[in-house]
Amino acid sequence: MTILITGATGQFGGAVVRYVLDRTDEQVIVSVRSPEKFTLEGVEVRQGDFDRPETLDFRGVDKLLIVSADAHDSAVRIQQHANAIAKAKDHGVGHVFYTSVTDADTSTLSVAEVHKAAEEAIRATGLTFTFLRNGMYHENYLDTLAQDVVATSTKDGRVASAPRDDLALAAAVALTTDGHENAVYELTGSTSWSFPEVAGEKFRDVSDEDLIAAGMPPFVVDFFAAIREGVLAEVRPDLEKLIGRPSRPIAV
Repeated sequence: MTILITGATGQFGGAVVRYVLDRTDEQVIVSVRSPEKFTLEGVEVRQGDFDRPETLDFRGVDKLLIVSADAHDSAVRIQQHANAIAKAKDHGVGHVFYTSVTDADTSTLSVAEVHKAAEEAIRATGLTFTFLRNGMYHENYLDTLAQDVVATSTKDGRVASAPRDDLALAAAVALTTDGHENAVYELTGSTSWSFPEVAGEKFRDVSDEDLIAAGMPPFVVDFFAAIREGVLAEVRPDLEKLIGRPSRPIAV
């Protein structure tokens, strides 16, 4: 059995590699844009760039984890994923795992279009797949919560986020165990939280317009609006089932 993981020099992908190595003696390969940045021993390193599909080498791979790209431009990300997916098909990969987003096919989040397109492209290949629909990372919010004044437009909307590390462990479990063929996992934290609840007296309720005027990036304001509207509030059981315990709650 050969497992290949892309994006292994990133925080998520790197954590997945470490967990996989802890869990299996099977061959582990990484595909990374800059091989010199990958320093773990005992792993085959292949240079591969989603922007240059001719560099992607997925030959001989039984299980492939495509860690979603992080380009800011949605059209670029969609093409990057399409390149990797096409190469997986060309090279006869046995099982494709893809890190998606919560409710990718129905979500109103602006980022969902990227993941919906990738899921559709994977289904169209006819390859066996597993969609790891990761919810929000705790880490996305820690800088905001650490400020002296926590100003958001979320009101009392809740977030069922989870630590990046727990989501990486879930991916590693799926890669190293049987029974995940054509599965879709909605991976959220075991509990939800709100900004007023966690920030306490530091919380300030402001408008989207206030945040934009203060220079906050529009995509962050979009996420705050989604939280306010309850888009990210639902707690699902899949993460807890995969890792065998409740996810760790947010702490600041």
